[in-house]
This record gives sequence, structure tokens and C-alpha cells, in this order.
Amino acid sequence: MGRPVDSNADGGRIGILLINLGTPESAAPQAVRAYLREFLSDPRVVELPRLIWQPILHGVVLRTRPRRSAHAYRQVWTEEGSPLAAITTRQAAALADAFGADVELDFAMRYGKPAIGTRIDALQAQGCDRILLAPLYPQYCAATTATALDAAFAHLAAKRELPAIRTLPPYYDAPAYIDAIVQTVRASLGAIDFEPQALIASFHGMPQRTATLGDPYHRHCLTTARLLGEALDRELTVTFQSRFGSARWLEPATEAVLARLPAQGVKRVAVVAPGFAADCLETLEELAIRGRATFLDAGGSDFAYLPCLNDSGPGLVMLRSLIGRELEGWQRTP
Repeated sequence: MGRPVDSNADGGRIGILLINLGTPESAAPQAVRAYLREFLSDPRVVELPRLIWQPILHGVVLRTRPRRSAHAYRQVWTEEGSPLAAITTRQAAALADAFGADVELDFAMRYGKPAIGTRIDALQAQGCDRILLAPLYPQYCAATTATALDAAFAHLAAKRELPAIRTLPPYYDAPAYIDAIVQTVRASLGAIDFEPQALIASFHGMPQRTATLGDPYHRHCLTTARLLGEALDRELTVTFQSRFGSARWLEPATEAVLARLPAQGVKRVAVVAPGFAADCLETLEELAIRGRATFLDAGGSDFAYLPCLNDSGPGLVMLRSLIGRELEGWQRTP
């Protein structure tokens, strides 16, 4: 990452491309609108016929949602920009020299910048004739993992000289991933001043239809939660957040659970989001701000949001382990 581009590089190097979802370039409504247009135009994300969806997207959604989303982004925007972009940049920087001198590591976003195609080009220009595509989604879903790989393969389809390609498999049950989450959850719980009566594992929601069509995402989330609960030796309440549209989504909904727990005598909760590799709008605004307000307004007394792995020590150890495993046969372990 960050080395000068040499269009005459001879090859023989390995490229690693970390891939995350993406983010607007700013918290202004026009930037959010451009981001949402790209995101919600992806047929992997909204699985409706284009003749039905495009008039709704351009006639309703992009006229109303950008302003609301921009307000949410402004609440979590930092001096480094969006939290997701800043954290992903730090993850890549921390791992840049982790795999030896013959390895070039970079990152890209499925939507927005830096685009996947441009970073593949940059890796090839620096002599990478083998590239590991590493979508940072522990649980596989067609709307996340598959569309990231779609974009990479579509870009490669137009090239004459192709690198050898590997892809990072979903790691929802990988011991290194479970151990990293356990370490960060224990450290975060030790830093708060109350004992939660409930620990909620909130995953990004998906339409129920995705599971019906055979997408393994729901099953992967439940497996992650089971393994995490066993390792922590405590019961987890599994919920799903970020509903969009009127279709039925995976349940129970995080917001609904937070709203009803106080009436059931649960006044103290902590929330962890194991499906996110880095904190972002969905964790910092939806959970830490709106989720907190929902719970406290319903009569709760104590609420804690526990951060994602981000660029923490356990998170980076996990990424080094998972990526190193996928590089076997391409290089010797440093």
C-alpha cells in the first residue's frame, strides 16, 4: 500500500485487496445521494425487477432518504472522514508489512471510493500476478460477499492479462474470528460500570426472502452467535437491524427487542455487532445512538454498545491469521 505505481513491473508479487462495503465521500446530502444511488442500484442488494424498482428508487427513495441519511452520517463523521473509511485505512496500514516484502496490501470499497477495479489495476501495475480478494464479511451473503466479488470479476473480465485469483472464504466460524470477538467483548464489558442482564448480538438484517432462496447468511449468523455464546459462557440474544422497505426481514428486529426488554425486567443491556469488521453508520448511529435512545426511552437504565474489532490488536491478529492461511502455497509464511 502506498508504493509508487510502476506500469512496467515484471510480476512475481502477491496482492491482497481488503474489501468493505463503502461510504459517501462526505456527509452532505448530495454525496449521500450519489452513494445510495450506486448502492441501491445493485441487483444483489435490491432483488426486484428493474422496471419496478428503478421508478421507486429515483422517484421516491433518492428524493427523501439522502437527507435523513446525511443527518445520521453527520452524527458519526470524524476529522478523518467516515468511520468506516478511516478504520479500513488503519487496518490496511497496520497490515501493510505483515506478509513480507513480496506482498502488496491495499483496500477498496464495493460502493464509492477507492473502487475495486482501480485498486486491482494498481496491484497489477506494482507487479502482482497473484491477488487475494478479501471481503471483510464474516458471514456470507449474496448482498455483501457475492457482490464484492462480482465487481472484481466484472473488472477482470475486460482485461487481457489476468492475475491468479483467490478469495477469502466467509469466516463466521473460524476459531481466530471467534477468539478475537471474545477478547474484545470481554475487554469492553470489563470497561463499563454495570453488569448487563442481557448481551445482544445484532447482525445486519436481510429480507427473509434471501434465506428462503437459499442464502446461508441467517444460518451463518446463528452459528457465530452460538459459538460466541459458548466461548463467553453466557446466553446471547440474536437480533437483526437496518430494515429497509416493507418486505418481511429476518427477525427479531434489534429495535423491537430493545423497546420491549425493559417491560420484561431487563434494565441493563450491552450490544455487540459481530457481523461488522469495522464500526460504521449502522453501529455508531443506529445502535450506539438510536438503539440507546430506544432502550432508555422504554425504561431501561443502562446501555452499552461494544465496539467492533476495527484495528484492535485481536482484530489484526485475526486478519493476519486468516489471510496468511489463504496465502499458503503462494509464499512461505514469514
